Amino acid sequence: MRKLFLVLISIVLLNIYSCDDGDVITVEFDFEETFSVCEGVSSLVFYKTKNDPSESLSLKIDELSSLDEILVLDETTQTYEKNFNISTTNPFNYRTYGNTKLPDNLFCNDIPASDITITQDIESTDGTATIKTILTEDDNDGIPAELEDLNNNKNLDDDDTDGDTIPNYLDADDDGDNVLTKDEKPDPNDDGDFSDAQDTDGDGTPDYLDKDDDDDGVDTRDEENDTQDKNPANDITNGDIGADYLNPDVATEVVATEYRDHNISQTYTVTLKISNFDLTLISLDEFDFGVLQNSKLTTTRKGEPVFN
Repeated sequence: MRKLFLVLISIVLLNIYSCDDGDVITVEFDFEETFSVCEGVSSLVFYKTKNDPSESLSLKIDELSSLDEILVLDETTQTYEKNFNISTTNPFNYRTYGNTKLPDNLFCNDIPASDITITQDIESTDGTATIKTILTEDDNDGIPAELEDLNNNKNLDDDDTDGDTIPNYLDADDDGDNVLTKDEKPDPNDDGDFSDAQDTDGDGTPDYLDKDDDDDGVDTRDEENDTQDKNPANDITNGDIGADYLNPDVATEVVATEYRDHNISQTYTVTLKISNFDLTLISLDEFDFGVLQNSKLTTTRKGEPVFN
């Protein structure tokens, strides 16, 4: 898996002290490292809640109305990053509640629930909120991206075994033989050691990188003698041996004309940092709000290999 961005955040635990007439007031932020979002008609609200005691942190961004807006990435860097001024229209709030338990969608209703009791509401209208989105793509073939750098030049984009214009780290079928890489036993023991990858013909090239797995002179993708469905694995002449593409005694050629469909998984990592804010009792140079959790952040796109 190619990691374009990795955020590791432990539970935020901040003890901030402020003096009031000689007394020390302690405010403790003890929230999980993740946060949620609510999409409104004209704004986004990023928030996190906790119970025992019941508290929340929330940030409203008036300039954003849809989560999709922060998933539009720069084509070169595959990132989105923007600063927003905290203001009266983009307030950052810390609240405490009289309720024992808070609902998961606390900020997702235009009209607050009548049974929610706010006991304290401290608002900052100064500071900066920085939202950053990073895209990670993966072919889910079971091989870590760094091991798909075959020429060891630290450039994954120029490793394309089958020449289909999709680099190996994003290619579900690295050798273009229409048998998916994950099904060619690149790691038979599931121990993370790929030195024992299946090599049917013993030529030193593992099956997942070998266009003719049984070395019978017919490319694997052309050994579809039974069903021409872009899957040589279900074409079996001798059941005792298995699929024809692994049987050197069967060399019937049915020329393939297409590659199998490719699906590339996409994961968007959205982080939020708030700096130079002032919640009266709490002033920090920077507060790490964490990593967004939302179903929209995991999706797939269709790869478009060029057949050759």
